[in-house]
Amino acid sequence: MTINKKMLFGFPSARRYERGSTCIWHEKEVVSVRQKSGSDHLNTHICSNPPNCKLHEMAMWSDVELLANEDTNTVRLGSVSREENGSGLYQLDTLVKITNANEVKTDPRLSSFSGSNWSIVVADKTVILFDQNYQSILLLLNFETDVDAIDVCLEGKFLVVLLYIVYYLVVMSNYIHTFFFLYIGMYHVFLLIQDGFFHITNLALAKIETAIERNDGIGALKEIDFCSTKDYHDEGCSTAVMFNLGHEMHLMIGVSVCDTNMKHVDTKVRCVLYGYCGTKLLCKIQVIIIVSFSSSSRGEPISSVVVRCFTEALPENRLSRLLHKHMFEEAEKFAITFELDIELVYKVKLDFVLEQLASASVGGYGQDVWCELVGEAKTNLMKITDEQYVVEYCLKAPWPTFETAEKMLNHAATRYSSLQIQEALARLATFCSLHGLENFNGIAWIEFLNCTDNLGDILTHLREGDMKGAQLLWLRYEGQIAAEFDESKLQAVLNAIPEDVSSRDLCPWFRTVFVPFVRRVLPTEQKHLARWLEQRARNLELTEKVAWPQNGLDLAVLGLPSLWSWMKSDDKFGAEEVENLKSLVSNLRQLLDLHRKYNCRLSLSVFEKGSVRSVAFFMLDKVPAPELIAATVDNSILPYAEEHGIPFNELLLQYIKDLLERCSSQTTTLFTEWEAKSVAVLGCMTDTDMMVDAVLEIMQKAVVPWSNVVEKLVQQYLEMNGPKQELLKESYCLMEIRKLLRGYGIRNFNLSNCTQIMTLIRYILKQDLPMSLDDSLTLAEAYKLPTMHIHYMYLIQLISQGKTEECMIVLKKLSSAEAECVVERLTSWARLQLEDKVHISDEHKKHQMVIAQVMAEALKYLHITQKHDALKSMECENNLIMFKAIAHLQEDFDVFFTPSNYEDPNIRKQIQEHHIMAYENTRGRRSSKGKAVMTPVVANDPDGKTKTISTEAGLRRLGRQLQRTEQELWSDLALRAVGVGKVDKALKILSELYEHHYNPSTGKVLFTAAKTLCQMLEADVPMVLPDDMDLPAVIHDLACQAITVCHSDLLLDCLELCKCTRIAMDVYHQCQLSDNYGFIAKDLSLEAEKDPYSQWSFQDVFNEDCIVLDPVSVLPVQYEITNCMLPISQDTKLYPLDCSCLSHCSFEDGSNYLRPLLGPLANMLQMLQECSQLELALRVLVNSYGSCLQHVTSNVMDMKLSVQLQMYNKCMNELRKTTASSLNAVAVALLNKVFNWRVVDCDLAIGLCTLLSKAEVFKILWKVIDNTWQNYDKILAVAKIGANLCCLYDEPEEQEKFLSVIIDAEWGIKLGKLEISIQPVFRQQPEMKSSLIPVLVKNKKITPEIILQYCSTFGLDRDGVINQYITTLLLLQEDEDGACDPGPGQEDGQPLCHADALERVLQIIPMLHSTSELTDSLCAAIFKLSPYNYERIEVVLKIIQAADENVTSFSISQAMGLLQHLKSYKRIFPPSDVENTYLLENSLLPNPLSNDRLPFHLLMQSKHYWKIISPELSEETFPTLLLISKLLKVSLDKLYMSAANHVFEKKLKPLLLEQRKKGQGHGYNKETFTVAKTMMKYIHCIQSPEWAAATAHKITQELPSGQTSRLTTYTTLLGMFLVLIYSSDHDQLNSPEHLKLTGLPARLIVALYEHSSVEQRYRDSGGQTYPDIHAVVKEIATINNVDLLKIRNMMLEKWICKTGPAVVKDIGNYDCVSNIEEDPDLMRVVYMLQPCPVDDAVRLLNPILSAETWPLSTAGPRLTFCHRTRALLCLVRLADAAALEARLQIPRTKIQYYLKCYVFVSQLEALNIPYTVQSFVNSPKEGLVKGLWKNHSHEPQAVRLVADLCLEYQVYDPQLWNSLLQKLLGFNLVRRHASETLSCSVPSVPLSPDQQETLYKTFVLLLKCPFLLNLDLMGIANRFAQFNLPAFALGTLLLIPCPLKKAQQIQGFLSVCNPVAILEQVEELMNTGELAGIPSQVTETVLTFISQNGQHHKLLKTKHFKHLKQLIVANGKPNQVKDLDLYKENEAISVYYSYLVENIK
Repeated sequence: MTINKKMLFGFPSARRYERGSTCIWHEKEVVSVRQKSGSDHLNTHICSNPPNCKLHEMAMWSDVELLANEDTNTVRLGSVSREENGSGLYQLDTLVKITNANEVKTDPRLSSFSGSNWSIVVADKTVILFDQNYQSILLLLNFETDVDAIDVCLEGKFLVVLLYIVYYLVVMSNYIHTFFFLYIGMYHVFLLIQDGFFHITNLALAKIETAIERNDGIGALKEIDFCSTKDYHDEGCSTAVMFNLGHEMHLMIGVSVCDTNMKHVDTKVRCVLYGYCGTKLLCKIQVIIIVSFSSSSRGEPISSVVVRCFTEALPENRLSRLLHKHMFEEAEKFAITFELDIELVYKVKLDFVLEQLASASVGGYGQDVWCELVGEAKTNLMKITDEQYVVEYCLKAPWPTFETAEKMLNHAATRYSSLQIQEALARLATFCSLHGLENFNGIAWIEFLNCTDNLGDILTHLREGDMKGAQLLWLRYEGQIAAEFDESKLQAVLNAIPEDVSSRDLCPWFRTVFVPFVRRVLPTEQKHLARWLEQRARNLELTEKVAWPQNGLDLAVLGLPSLWSWMKSDDKFGAEEVENLKSLVSNLRQLLDLHRKYNCRLSLSVFEKGSVRSVAFFMLDKVPAPELIAATVDNSILPYAEEHGIPFNELLLQYIKDLLERCSSQTTTLFTEWEAKSVAVLGCMTDTDMMVDAVLEIMQKAVVPWSNVVEKLVQQYLEMNGPKQELLKESYCLMEIRKLLRGYGIRNFNLSNCTQIMTLIRYILKQDLPMSLDDSLTLAEAYKLPTMHIHYMYLIQLISQGKTEECMIVLKKLSSAEAECVVERLTSWARLQLEDKVHISDEHKKHQMVIAQVMAEALKYLHITQKHDALKSMECENNLIMFKAIAHLQEDFDVFFTPSNYEDPNIRKQIQEHHIMAYENTRGRRSSKGKAVMTPVVANDPDGKTKTISTEAGLRRLGRQLQRTEQELWSDLALRAVGVGKVDKALKILSELYEHHYNPSTGKVLFTAAKTLCQMLEADVPMVLPDDMDLPAVIHDLACQAITVCHSDLLLDCLELCKCTRIAMDVYHQCQLSDNYGFIAKDLSLEAEKDPYSQWSFQDVFNEDCIVLDPVSVLPVQYEITNCMLPISQDTKLYPLDCSCLSHCSFEDGSNYLRPLLGPLANMLQMLQECSQLELALRVLVNSYGSCLQHVTSNVMDMKLSVQLQMYNKCMNELRKTTASSLNAVAVALLNKVFNWRVVDCDLAIGLCTLLSKAEVFKILWKVIDNTWQNYDKILAVAKIGANLCCLYDEPEEQEKFLSVIIDAEWGIKLGKLEISIQPVFRQQPEMKSSLIPVLVKNKKITPEIILQYCSTFGLDRDGVINQYITTLLLLQEDEDGACDPGPGQEDGQPLCHADALERVLQIIPMLHSTSELTDSLCAAIFKLSPYNYERIEVVLKIIQAADENVTSFSISQAMGLLQHLKSYKRIFPPSDVENTYLLENSLLPNPLSNDRLPFHLLMQSKHYWKIISPELSEETFPTLLLISKLLKVSLDKLYMSAANHVFEKKLKPLLLEQRKKGQGHGYNKETFTVAKTMMKYIHCIQSPEWAAATAHKITQELPSGQTSRLTTYTTLLGMFLVLIYSSDHDQLNSPEHLKLTGLPARLIVALYEHSSVEQRYRDSGGQTYPDIHAVVKEIATINNVDLLKIRNMMLEKWICKTGPAVVKDIGNYDCVSNIEEDPDLMRVVYMLQPCPVDDAVRLLNPILSAETWPLSTAGPRLTFCHRTRALLCLVRLADAAALEARLQIPRTKIQYYLKCYVFVSQLEALNIPYTVQSFVNSPKEGLVKGLWKNHSHEPQAVRLVADLCLEYQVYDPQLWNSLLQKLLGFNLVRRHASETLSCSVPSVPLSPDQQETLYKTFVLLLKCPFLLNLDLMGIANRFAQFNLPAFALGTLLLIPCPLKKAQQIQGFLSVCNPVAILEQVEELMNTGELAGIPSQVTETVLTFISQNGQHHKLLKTKHFKHLKQLIVANGKPNQVKDLDLYKENEAISVYYSYLVENIK
C-alpha cells in the first residue's frame, strides 16, 4: 500500500509518560495520523535483554539512507517445484541502509514489522518508523535500553514502546507476547510469559487522549491482573492468538516445541496488540522484508543494517523492471527465454520512442535523430500484431513531419481500417490546410488531433486574427458546431473577433456563412448579433478610416431584417436592437451620400448628434478660402438643401449667424477671414430680406472701426431698396452724423436737449441746401426726435416759396402716420391763412391760391392713405372738398371764399341760384331765333369779379364746387323738362341719372316723372315726342326703373304704378294703329326677342284672340284709372311708412278715394268685354277691386275710422256687385278659351278655376276630358289641373279620379311614341290593363323596363306579366318563325327572330322575384311547340336554364345536349305514324321540317324512343344515335343489339343470299367479312352477356341454309369476343388493340398477359380491382382449342431471356435487375405462374438455373447468368423458403445472399469475366474489386459494378474511392456535356449560371471532404479546367499535400493558363467568404508566378497591377516595384508616341 508522506507520523519532539515500563506517545506530542490504519491488531517484538529504564540522549543507529529500490539481482531458486505457486524467481531489492556513528562489534538485535501504512525497524535501542514502502522516515527514537516491543494503536494516535521490566522479568529468558484487544472502546493488553500472562484492563485510550488534552492524571485508567497457566499445562506458553466467536473473545495459547535435531532453539515471543475491529483481510503479494546487518569481513565490526525486499519475482515483473530501465535488448531476450509477451517489449520500446519523438517535435534533436526514431517506430510497429495498438500509437505519436504523419496514418489504415483513422486523416488534412506544410509540428498536431472543442479552436484563431484559419475550421466542422451552438457560444464567437480584423475580410464570411448559420441554427439570438454588428460598424470609423463609411454600411446591412426571416415572430427576437441597426444603416447611407455627392466627410457621432443644418454648416466650415464659397454653395449646399427640403436662404442666413457667433468672440488675429467668408456666403443668397438680415448681423458683430469689406458691404446694401433699409440706415446713422455736421461747418458740438437740436435743425433748414432736409432728418433720427415737426417747418418754407410740386414730393416721402400729422397741422395753418381778408392784394391772392392748391393735393394724398379709418377719412374728405372747392372757385370763377363762408349753406345757395339763372338766361337767348347773344350774362362774385357761364360744363363745375351734386342738378332739369312737355330731353336726362346715379333719389325722380306723364296723358296735355315712341311702354319702364332704386318708403307706390302702367301698356298694345294719336302699336317681330329669363320663369303660352281697341277711347280712361290708384298728390307731405297709392293710403276727412274710380272702371270693362279682351278685362277688374278692397281693409284696423267706413259702404257694395258679375262671366269665357287653346296654360287655367265655384269647375274639367279623343297631352294637362284643384279643395276622392286619368294619359303619351294605342284600356280598371300586354310584347320597340314599369304603375302581378310576356313572346305565331330579317314595310307584322326573342327574355329574367312559375309554365309550354322547331325549343331551354330553377319534369342539360345532337343530324327515314298521331293529339300543325328532323318531344319521352330511333339505324347514323342514347341514358345494349340486327338484316343477310345465287358459297368474300366484323363489333359492345349471346344465337339461327359451316370462323371470333368482353372486368381489357387480335388467339393471350394491369397490381398498395386475366385466357383457349402450355413456354422464353422481335437490345447498357419490381416482364412471369402449383412452377424454372440452353424448347437461346438471375428472382417470388431450400439446395438464410451473387456474376459475365456463383462466393472481394478496377475502369458498367461491390462488401480504399468518384463524375458529365466538351484541349462552351453554381458547390464540398489527402486532386483540377474554371482548378491544386508535387503542378498549370482570367474568376466566383482563404491563396500564387516569370505586362492595364505591386513590396523587393512603375511609364510613353505618329500621318 502506498501512503502519502504528508499524511503519516512526524515527531519533532517526544514527551514520555512512564507507567512501569510502557512508554506511550500521544499524537498531540507527535503528529496525528491523518489516514486511518488498515488494522488495529499489531504485533510487537519484545527483546529479552533487560534494558535500562532511562532514555539515552545519544543516537545510535541514527544514520538512515533511503535507497530508490536498487535492483541488485534476480535470483531463481531451482529447488522450487513447478507445482508450487510462483515461478521460483525472486527479486532482491535494498530499501534502507542504517549505519551507526559508533563502532559496533556485536551483532545488533533487529526486529521489523509493519502495518497497513507504516513499517517499523528496531535495532537495539533505536526505533525507526517508515512508511509502508520505506520511501520516507516518519519517526526515529533512541533509548538507553533495548526495546522489547512496540506497537501503534487507536488508529495511529498512540505509539506504544515496551521495555524490559527489571523487577518482573529479571530471570525471564523467554519471549513475551503482547496482545492489544479493543472491546467497546476499551483496550485490553495481554502480556504472555512462561507460565501465564498479565491482563491489563480498563485501558481506555480515548479517555487517555482526553486526559492528555486536559492535562489530567491518567493513573486510574488501567488495571493489571495476572493469570497463571500452570493449572492447565507445564509446557510453558510459547505463543498465543486471539479470535472471537460470536460476542466472546478467546485467547488461545500455544506451547514450546523442541527440535531434537538442534541443540538450542530460541522460542519467539510476540506481543500481540489486537484491536477488535472486524476488518477484512487483504490479499498481498508474497514479499519478504529482511532486516540484516553486514560487515566488510567476518570478525570485523558491524558497519550497517540494511532492509532488503525479497519478492517472489514473476518473470513478468522482472521483464517490467528491465523495460522500466529501458534495457530493451535484455528485455527482449528475457521475454524470449521465459516465453513472455514479446510484443510488450516492442510496445514499451515504442512508448520510449514516443517520448523521444515528443522531444524531437519540439526541436530537441536533429533531423538524423528523429529520422532514426521514426525508423525505429516503423520497425517495431511492423512487429506488432495488435492492430488496435498500432492505430492508437499512430494517432498519439507526435510525428515530426507531415509526410511522416500521413504515411503512418495510412499505414495504420492499411493495418486496420477504422473510422478513427479516417477522422485523423481528415483532421490532418485540416491541420495541413490550417498551418501549412512548412509549419508542421508534431506536438501541435497531436494537440489538434485530440482537441474536441472545434469551436474553441475557432475562437483561438479568431482572437489571433487568423480569419482564414477560423473560416477553414468553420467550413470543415460546421455541422459539429451547429449541434451544440447556443447563445453563449454566439457571444464567444463575436467577442473573439479582434478589432483589427478588416471588414473587407469579415463581411463576405458573415454574409455567406455566419449570418445564415445563426439564422438557421440560433434564430432567437438576433439581438446579440444585431447589437454586435452595430457596435462593430461604429468602431470601423476609427479602425478603418479610409473605407469609412462604406465599410460600416456593408457590415451593418448584414444584420438588417432582409437577412433575418424570423423578425415577425411573436417575441420579436430583439426588435429594438434591429431597429437601432436600421437607424445606423440609414445614417451611414446618408454619410455615404454626403461623401460621394458633396465630398463631405463627417464623423458618425457628429452626424447623429447634429441635424441636416449642422451638416451643411460643416460643409461650409471646411471651405478653405472665401473665394471657394460660391462654388461650394452651387455644387454642394444648394443640392443638399433641395434634397432635404431646407430653405436655401434661411440656411445660409443661419450659417452666417452661427459663424459670427463663433468667431466674433474670438481674437481677431486668429480669425482674420470670417468677415470675408460671411460676405461670400451672403453673396450666394437670393432672398433680399434675408440678405439684409445677414448684413445687419455682420454690422452688429463687425469689429469697430469697420474694415473695408464691411464698409463696402454696408454701402452696397444701403443703396438697395427694401423694407429693412431703415434698420440699415439706423445702424449707419451715427457714423454719418459727424460727416453731416462737418458739411455745415459744425465740427464740435454738444447737444444736451431737444430744444438745442431743433434750433440746429432750423439752422440747417434755413440754409436751403439740397441736402438740408435729409441732413435735418438724419440728425433727428440720430437723436430719436420726431421728424414730423421738421417736415412741417420745411413744407411751410416750400409753400412760402411757391414750390407746390416739391411740397408733394416731400409729403409723399413721408410715412402714413407722419404724413397724417403733418397734413393735419398744415390744414390748421392753411385755414388760418385763408381766413385773412384784411390783406387783399394780388400777392396775397396768389399766396392763398398756392395754399389752397397745396392743401388740396396734400389732403387728396392723405385721403388715399386713410381709407382704413372711416372717421379720419371722413374728416379728411370734408377738408379736401372744401380746399378743392376753394381752389377751383379761386381759379375758375375768381371767387375767393374763406373756409367759414364756404361752410355757410345760405351763401353757397345764393351763389348757385345766381349762376343757374344766368345760365338759363344765356341758353334761352341763344336758342331763340337761332341767334347768338351779343352780351353774355355775367355772374358777380362777392369780390366783384365776374366770369361768363355759357356751357353746361361750367354750370356743373360750379354746382360741384358749391356742394351741389350733379344728380341734384340734373334731377331739377329733368323734372323741369317733363313739366314743359319736353319728353325727349327729360328722358335723356333721366336715362343719365338712372345709369350714373343708381340711388333712391333717382328712384324718386323717376317715380315723379312717370306719374307726371300719366297725369298729362289723362289730361291730354300736348307733348314733344320723338318719332315712333311707345310712350306707355316708356312710362312703364320709368316705373320699373323707379322700383329698382327707390327708397323703401316709396316701394309700394312704385309697385302700384308699375301694375297700372303695365295694364295701360298692354291695353295700348291691343289698340289699332292711329296716326293721329301720336302713338305706334307694338312691334310683333320683337316677340321673338323675349327675355330668356322670362321664358324660363313664367309660362306664357296662352295668347288670347280678340278685337283691336281704339287708343283714343281707352287710353285716357286707363290712365284715369291709374291716377285714381295713386290719389295722393306729389305736394302732399308724407311721413315715413306713408304711401300715396290707393291700396295703402289712409282715410282723410271728407275724402273718398273710391268714388272717382268707379266710373272709369265701368267704362273700361265695358269696352274690353265688347272687344272680347277678356284677359285684360280680368286683370283690370281684379287689380282695381283688389286695391279698393285692400284700401278699405287696411283702414278698418282702427275702430275710430268706422264712421268713415260707412261712407265707403255704398261705393264698395256697388263695386263688389260689378266685380262679382263681371268676374264670373269673364272667368268662364276665358277658361273655355284656355282649354280650347292648342296648349293648355295650366297655371292660367288653375288661376281662372279658383275664381269659379268648385262644382262649376269640376263640371268644366270633366266635360273637357270626356270630349277630348286621344289627345293625351291635353287630357294630361286638364287632369293635372283637376288634381291640383282637388288638393286645394281637399277632395281626395275626386283627386284619385284625376290622378288615375293622369296615369292613363301619361301611359297614352309614352305608348303613343311606340305607336301603341292605350285607348282600349283608357280610364279602365287596373285589372283590365293586362289586356294590353300582348300588344306591348309584340312591339319590337318595347323594352323590359317599360313592361315592368307598366306592371308597377297599374299594380299588375309582376312575375305573372313577365311570364305572360315571355310566353306570348315565345309561343305567339310560333308557326310563322323562321324569318329573322323582315322585309321592308313588314316589320310590324313579322314576329321577333329567335336571337332577339332570347336576348329580350334573358334581359328580363333577372327582374323576376321568383323564376319557379316561369320555369313551370315554360316546361309545360315547350311541349306545345312544334317538335321540329329546334331553334324555338333551344330558346325556351336557354331561358329555362337562365332561370336557374330546379326542373323536375326533365333534365335541362340532357335536353340541351339532345338538341345539339339533333341539330347536326339529318334523318333518313320519313316521319312515322307515331309522330303524326302526336301532332294531332297536341293540336300541332304539320311542319315541313319533319322530313329532315327528328321529333324532339318524342325522343325526350322514352316510350316512343325506340320507335323513332330504330328506323334510323345505319352505320353512318350510328355514332350520332349512340351519343343520343348515352345522353338519354337508354339501354345501350338494346341499341347495339338493334344495330347488329340491322346490319345482319340489311347487309349481311342480303350479301349471303346474293353469294348463294352466284354460287360463291364456299369462297372468301372480303365484303362479307367486313360486314360481319362490323356486326361483331356491335355485339362486342353489348354489356349483358345474355343479350350478347342471344343476339349471336339469333343471328346464327337466321343464317341462310347452307351458310352455317361457312361462318364457323365468324362464330368462333364472336365467341372470343364474348369471352373477352364479358369477363369480370372487361372494361380494362376491351381495348381496341385487343379487339384487333381476336382472330389471333395466341397473340391475344400474350397481349392479355402483357396488359398494364399486371404491373399495376404489383405496384399498387391495395384497394384496386384488376381483371382476372387467367379466366379470360382460359376461356379463349377453350374456345379456340389453343395449347396454353406451349404459349406459356413461349412467353417464359420471351420474358426471361428477353427474346422476340419486339425487344430492342442494348448490350452496352444492359443491366441485370436485382429486384423484380424493376422489370415488368418478370412481374408477368410471376403472375402467369401464380395459378400453377408451387412444385410445377419450381419444376419449370429450376432447370434454367443449371442448363446451358433454354430447357423449355428445342431451339432456345443459350442461357447466361443474367437469364438465370431473372429466373431465380421469379422463383423467390413463387416458392416459399422451404421449397427453395429443398429444390435448390441453398440454405434459406442464404437465399438473398445467393441472389446478390447471381446478380454480381451476371454483371461480371456482361464484362466477359467468367465466374460461377461458387467461385464468386469463394473469391476475395477486395482483390476482385481491384482487379476489376485495373482492367475495366474505362467502362461505365464496370465502374458502377465496382461501386456496388465496394458498398456491399465494405471495401473502403481511399485511393480506389477517389478514382471511383472521379470516374462516376466523369462519366455523368461526359454524357451530359458530350456535345459541349470533346476533349480537355477544347474549351467548353460558357456555363450557365446554374452550372456555375453547381460547380461552385462542388468545390465547397471538396474543401469539406474528409478524404482530402486521399483524393486525386490533380484529376479533379483537370475536371474544373475542362469546364473553363481555372480558378477552381488552381484552388484544387493548392490542396495537394506534397509540396514538391504541388509546386510542379501549379507551375505547369499556370504556364498554360491566362493569369488574368484566373484573377477575374477569383473576384467573380470565389470571393464569397465561404472558401476559407483559398481565393487569396489563388491570387497570391498567380501574382507570385507572374512576378517570378517576368510577365508583368499581362497585368499592366488591369486592376490587378496594384495587387502585384503590393505583393512585391510585401516580399521585400521595393526595387522591383520601381522597375514596374518605370516599365509602366515607358509603356505609356510608347502608346502616346504611337498615337502622335498616327495622328501626324
